[in-house]
Amino acid sequence: MSEQPDELKKLAAIAVDLGLSAEMRTKAIELLGNIGTHEALLALLDLAANDKLFREERERALKQAREIIRAGR
Repeated sequence: MSEQPDELKKLAAIAVDLGLSAEMRTKAIELLGNIGTHEALLALLDLAANDKLFREERERALKQAREIIRAGR
């Protein structure tokens, strides 16, 4: 269980690192959505609220968050 928060932090850090390619940031957002936990949902909502990210990335984070909510995980 303690590995998951570390993984979430790493993926969230990748998702906001504008020095990385958009493809890597998008993949990190998708992986957060695949984790599907409450903590991942919160991380995705933080990404969606981050105005430094590109609009498409924020929308993808919001879409992933919606999927977690719909799945009721």
